[in-house]
Amino acid sequence: MKRTSKVHKRQRAKVLQVRIITPRIAWIGFLRFLGRLTKLALLLAALSAVGYGIKRGVEHVVYQNPDFQLGFIDLNPNTALDEGQLVEIARIPLDSNLFDLDFAEIEKSLKERPEIASATVERHLPDTLRVRLTARIPCAWIACPEENLPAQRRPGAMLVDPDGIPYPCPELQYTTATHLPIIIVPSIPEKPIRTGKPLTHPELKRCLRLLAAAAKDDPASIPEIDTIQQTNAWSLALTTRGQTVATFGLGDHDRQISDLRAALHHARESQYSIATINLIPKENIPVTTRSEAAPPRAIPIQEPTPGELREERRTRDLDTLLNRR
Repeated sequence: MKRTSKVHKRQRAKVLQVRIITPRIAWIGFLRFLGRLTKLALLLAALSAVGYGIKRGVEHVVYQNPDFQLGFIDLNPNTALDEGQLVEIARIPLDSNLFDLDFAEIEKSLKERPEIASATVERHLPDTLRVRLTARIPCAWIACPEENLPAQRRPGAMLVDPDGIPYPCPELQYTTATHLPIIIVPSIPEKPIRTGKPLTHPELKRCLRLLAAAAKDDPASIPEIDTIQQTNAWSLALTTRGQTVATFGLGDHDRQISDLRAALHHARESQYSIATINLIPKENIPVTTRSEAAPPRAIPIQEPTPGELREERRTRDLDTLLNRR
């Protein structure tokens, strides 16, 4: 028998399949489908019953459990809100269950308050709502008569923090904020003062820089400052509680603050008052003084001796004092 390299392809047989469906066969198929559907429905019903039972159990154990009723509000000491204000602002029902409270909504309502820098709300089982607030720390009051912000220190008046964010003075901050200076600024229509929004007012920024230099040089001297405002395009005016008006430039504040402190110290030591002082020049600083009568003595004291007078006598030459430093 001869072999050949040719591959003979087998022809595939074609088969015709025919399904015969009779009414009896269709009815049997329908019954089978209905049976499977019934089993699925029973399974879903059983699962629903189990889920409903679990839900009712959770409601009974958690949401209707008197042990989880709000019993305490743990609020950290702060100068923004007390517990009563917290409940009112966050609209916290005092008879609610801890699991019924919307913590995200409570945090949102607190963070919307301009006097609050940050807020966190937590659930501490079994019955405590824990709230932690960080109040803004003010550095000055803001006055702008054109925007109905008078130069006053009172609750509700406008404060500003070092980041330039203004907010109304809370009742809890009023006592500690009374010593802060007032920054007076003019109204700029395109840069209005809005609570809780960072200010871009250029004059306010310059006054805050001067105030920051004063706080860095001597934080205890801040209560001695009454007002700060920009008087023209090149200078700022700082008025002390003793009614000394000091003129500052827009820069070089560290040196000027140091000169002012030395001048006021010299005036106290020499028993005279400075009315005005221009601190922009580095030498030959212009100073005007005011004469004030000595206060009456309630109790007679011994007069100093000539030697003591010589020892207490101080030069009133301010330029010489500042050059010696």
